Amino acid sequence: MDGVTSRGNTPTSSSTEEYTGEVCPACGGAGFVIRDVPVGHPDFGRLIPCRCRRALLDEIYRAELYRLSNIGCLARMTFETFLPEGVGLDRAGQINLRLAFEKALAFAREPAGWLIILGNYGCGKTHLAAAIANYRLQQGFPVLFVVVPDLLDHLRATFAPTADVQYDEQFEKVRTAPLLILDDLGTESSTPWAQEKLFQILNHRYNARLPTVITSNRQLETIDGRLRSRMVDPDLSIVMTITAPDFRGGGDSLSPAALLSSLHLHEDQTFESFNLNRSGLSADDSDNLRRAFKLAREYAEDPRLWLVLAGPYGCGKTHLAAAIANYRVQQGYPALFVVVPDLLDHLRATFNPQSTTTYDRRFEEVRKAPLLILDDLGTENATSWAKEKLFQIFNYRYNARLATVITTSHRPEDIDPRLMTRMADDLRCTFFVITAPGYRGAREPGSEKPRRPGRARRSQA
Repeated sequence: MDGVTSRGNTPTSSSTEEYTGEVCPACGGAGFVIRDVPVGHPDFGRLIPCRCRRALLDEIYRAELYRLSNIGCLARMTFETFLPEGVGLDRAGQINLRLAFEKALAFAREPAGWLIILGNYGCGKTHLAAAIANYRLQQGFPVLFVVVPDLLDHLRATFAPTADVQYDEQFEKVRTAPLLILDDLGTESSTPWAQEKLFQILNHRYNARLPTVITSNRQLETIDGRLRSRMVDPDLSIVMTITAPDFRGGGDSLSPAALLSSLHLHEDQTFESFNLNRSGLSADDSDNLRRAFKLAREYAEDPRLWLVLAGPYGCGKTHLAAAIANYRVQQGYPALFVVVPDLLDHLRATFNPQSTTTYDRRFEEVRKAPLLILDDLGTENATSWAKEKLFQIFNYRYNARLATVITTSHRPEDIDPRLMTRMADDLRCTFFVITAPGYRGAREPGSEKPRRPGRARRSQA
């Protein structure tokens, strides 16, 4: 019979009388039992906590987990206290924040791989990271939560003669934690020693595929390349960028994309509403339009590098560009859609003494946007200042390989050569010319279709 036998009948200091007021009939107040199993069984002669003490032991164990987790005052940050719709966000911002919430909750329920949460100060990324830690702790699983600058300080402190913990012990604790949450990566002092320690930690966890959560307010391309290469591995990591502004009220009430973007004017321009069966198109133009649609749809699924859609006014290029942006927003990802002349006006407006933002901030929001859609390139007032600003944006995004969509009705030879050299690089940019005439009317007499530049002219897809 596989039963239990009490270990003595006399209540001790561990007696259940302290907790229930009566002696437990299973263990007689001893707090432990011995299972009635045959000789040779793994549990033969082994003391096992009685069920009367299990709740107390669980409570002690959980308290120890919280102590070791380093969660501290962030214990209040849970999924229940998070506002997944945000405060005062536009529709795109609400969708984005809701998706971040859902991804964090899914990770908390089943931590596997890495979750990278990016966003500005106060957007909620630390709350979500702490919520993951608190959820796992409530479930009785160990977690280590640490702010990156504090982690490096703790490691440095182990070299002191009076240190209670040796460096190797502290480093191994972080490196091998069953679930490690690193908050505020990128705010640490970027010394060679600090970069080396972080690389050793992340590289070990990357190779061992240990569950890891990382938050940062930095753009990925500004993070040390060795760390970034581990963080963006699609086979291991989910990267989520939160577009919400500081909910504590330290900045604009709307996200940068909401303040700059004119996507709200194109909400009806989706892939579903795009008309592929226009009347009066030749077979070649109809086929060309279908390939443009397919190209844009594939780009929306996985936006990488650059896509240029060229063609006459009204041919559908803006619709396809807006459809890409609307699709990404619906998926919860940030997309900044802006008409080029309006973009330059936004930058000029920052020089006004009454401006609520600085030029540097506005310029960085555009230059580093995860997905930037520039509509109507070539219609801007081509002053030297405008050309220089556009080149700076193009050049940065080209070198950083940031996802960018550009539409234009101009011929390549009419576009600033410095911009055109980036757009004509068919290793980083797909340049597609839509040959269909404008659906709002016939092409103006004497007007010419944009031509595909360079080597890309050989292919229309």
